[in-house]
Amino acid sequence: MWLKLSTLALLPVLFIQGRKVRQHTPHLPEASGEREGTVGQGPPLSILILGDSAAAGVGVSTQQEALSGAIISKLQNQYRLHWKLQAKTGDTTRQVYQTVQQLDQQCYDVIVTSIGVNDVTKLTSAKSWLKQQKQLITYIKEKFQPKLIIVSGVPPMQHFPALPHPMAWLFGRYAEQMNRALQHWLVSQADTRFIQYDLEKFQVMNLPMASDGFHPGKEIYAIWGQQVATLVRQTFTHH
Repeated sequence: MWLKLSTLALLPVLFIQGRKVRQHTPHLPEASGEREGTVGQGPPLSILILGDSAAAGVGVSTQQEALSGAIISKLQNQYRLHWKLQAKTGDTTRQVYQTVQQLDQQCYDVIVTSIGVNDVTKLTSAKSWLKQQKQLITYIKEKFQPKLIIVSGVPPMQHFPALPHPMAWLFGRYAEQMNRALQHWLVSQADTRFIQYDLEKFQVMNLPMASDGFHPGKEIYAIWGQQVATLVRQTFTHH
């Protein structure tokens, strides 16, 4: 409730700050390169990556340096990977859900999601966001029959260099509430794992974000890909 009130109180400021941020933040393209393929050797493993601009690799120039490339480089020596990336800058949970409905029905062993930042900037409440996430994840399970779903948490937007306060503070609160609600629900879901986006740790390690102060830099994508690869190995080594 207090978040709703804070939001209402800050709306005039958010409007002004939002316009400034849009004017002054460089608009970076999605990473170039292949968005699906087969690579590596070992037992077959299929991966589908779904999401927004971070999944699409905004902040680095090629998919090799982005999330998909980081995951592939960590797993291709152990698995024959069949992978596909379906991601678009600006997509909210609802838009990802609509996109997924258009995809061909096939089985994927692993599905990785990165969604939430655009829901925050649209000031979606944690309650309705969780409802949309539940709908998406339930649908993904039915359609693709994955053995593992890896859900990437919403980044702590209060630490985004591109965002001024109080906007950064408010977005950070939204992200926090969304993550808490989602993690709480995922506990009851078999075969799902949650990855925390630990931006404070990255900053302590001096890992740069992208030049727009809004997206991951190359090293952060590499760590994210490593986290995904670790969860994949934990799940599939004993299969």
